[in-house]
Amino acid sequence: MSLVTIKGVRREIGARVILEDVEASVAAGERIGLVGPNGAGKTTLLRLIAGHDEPDAGSVNVSRGLRINLLTQESAQDPALLAASSLTDAVRGGAAEIVTLAEELRRMEIEGAAASAAYADARHRFDALDGYALEDRIAAALRGLGFPTARHSEPPQRLSGGEQTRVALARLVIADPDLLLLDEPTNHLDIDAMEWLEGALRARRGALLVSSHDRTFLDAVVDRIWEVRNHHVTRFRGGYSAYHLQREAAEGDAERDAERRTKEIAREKELIQTYRSHRKYAKMHEHERRLAAIEAPEAPKRRVNLALSTTGAGRAPAEAIRISEAVVGYREPTEKRIASVRSLVLGRGDRIGIVGPNGAGKSTLLKSVAGLLPPLDGEITLGQGAITGYLAQVRAAGLHGTTVLDALCAAVPIEPSAARAHLARFLFRGEDVGKEVRVLSGGERSRLELAILGLLPANILLLDEPTNHLDVDACESLERFLLDDERTLLLVSHDRRLLERVCTKLWVVGDGLAVPFDGGWKEWRRAISEGWTAQSADATVAARTGFTITSPALASTTGAGDAAGGKVKRSATKGGAAAVAGKSAAPERPVKLSKEQARRRRAAIEGDLERHGLRKSQLELELLDPRVASSYTDLARVSAELADVTAALSLAEEAWLELEGEAPK
Repeated sequence: MSLVTIKGVRREIGARVILEDVEASVAAGERIGLVGPNGAGKTTLLRLIAGHDEPDAGSVNVSRGLRINLLTQESAQDPALLAASSLTDAVRGGAAEIVTLAEELRRMEIEGAAASAAYADARHRFDALDGYALEDRIAAALRGLGFPTARHSEPPQRLSGGEQTRVALARLVIADPDLLLLDEPTNHLDIDAMEWLEGALRARRGALLVSSHDRTFLDAVVDRIWEVRNHHVTRFRGGYSAYHLQREAAEGDAERDAERRTKEIAREKELIQTYRSHRKYAKMHEHERRLAAIEAPEAPKRRVNLALSTTGAGRAPAEAIRISEAVVGYREPTEKRIASVRSLVLGRGDRIGIVGPNGAGKSTLLKSVAGLLPPLDGEITLGQGAITGYLAQVRAAGLHGTTVLDALCAAVPIEPSAARAHLARFLFRGEDVGKEVRVLSGGERSRLELAILGLLPANILLLDEPTNHLDVDACESLERFLLDDERTLLLVSHDRRLLERVCTKLWVVGDGLAVPFDGGWKEWRRAISEGWTAQSADATVAARTGFTITSPALASTTGAGDAAGGKVKRSATKGGAAAVAGKSAAPERPVKLSKEQARRRRAAIEGDLERHGLRKSQLELELLDPRVASSYTDLARVSAELADVTAALSLAEEAWLELEGEAPK
């Protein structure tokens, strides 16, 4: 059964044709991924299906009564979300039908109509929608997308734009429409949240249409791919990996066909010339007709080749970067410590990925390695001959030059003709090189930054979320470059496929620590499932090295490191009364509880555990009471209290575990 049928759709924006003669349909339960270059029309197609835009020609036919929800890249600005009093209320707004049914059931019970057919119908629908588990599902969605229970009562207005988008995503998951449309849903999600979302989408029975450049995500949640390219939509069976193989095979066939026709054209032209010189005009005209019948081959549209250069950089030193007994963070406006490092080493030829939750300090660590943030304590040492090339995640600084070509020539001494040839590898062709830098899209800006980085002499690449804003083609090209390139690499990314295919080791940032992991992405996730933690890894490093993390209060620092012994050291410098002299400063220790304080706190927490555990058992028994089960009001009351008690019990358990780690032995 088709939920949506698209017939002959054309869509224009201004004088530009976005979609042309699009034919497609979405069946019940189908899971479709949208891929294609930035600006090809993926978002436009989603908006047409959602009814937010109208086609200029053709039609988009939607089944009667179909429930469609769309997550746009601007969902954080939804007035309904911002008007909610708490995150829980904002997400509950997605379950409008359940909320309406709950109010109707409550009204009928108050009016004594619980025996009516209308009450039975409403109760049946409420049960079918799993209405009694709504509060549990809301809490699980918020926790899965990175909001701990303690934050569920916060008003959405206080959240950042990325956090508001995550709340909007939780609301759509709770809404569970017949057709869910998602536009880049993995933006603003860390790895744990992405994995939770994948599980939630796989558990859905409704249809899904999702635009994403996250290839691992697409493989996990879709079974069809629609490629939007050159104004048209081409459909492929299977997830992203299957699509990638089919597309590569089709491109190979197209190239071979173009090569064959090129040879045929050259051969026919040669024969025409030969017969003309021999004045055999009948044969000449015969081959002229053959030549006219051969369709001229189009130049194959190759994907962008992100071929970077190591000119003038030489090889990286055997020990390219060493971080020892360091603390990274910020001094202004007040000192903020982000992560402590006992020992991390980047060797020549290493390809290391920096991973961890959002806000853990991945970018801070990379900035410290790049020399943009001096460490608050300890040393970051670059080996002799180490030359770093750094790509920031947020490119706030303007590029010199009015146009794309100007910006490249201003950054690197290069002839205009060579600059044009280099920019063509990054999809800036023809008139694109004259495009003004100030009007570039996020993806175009990323490609220009990579093009400039490619001509700078560097033997160590420091890349912070390089796939942000890149479409799937550019992500694939960047991946191929990093696999082929021999330079040393330190990479921050949430792109799991890029991490898995490119990085052989990881630096894991979390819980205020940065620790090494000797293995790739899949090995790390497997280790986590078996109990690996950053704390346990840090303890292993401490036992091996004997390093003690020092964290004195520092008052000032210099902006540049000193050169010593042929190495560049980016280290904390002395300042004020708490000067650092080698390793002589006393470490800052966490406040320890006295035995009496620990005893009293443990008694209070254990009392909470017993009280909440007992109440949870009582409520679970109440749910089995036929009188409660027959009354919507009583059942809703018990279910809501059970959700609250379960959350309180979870918080008490976390407090008990934290106390066990702090209490004196």
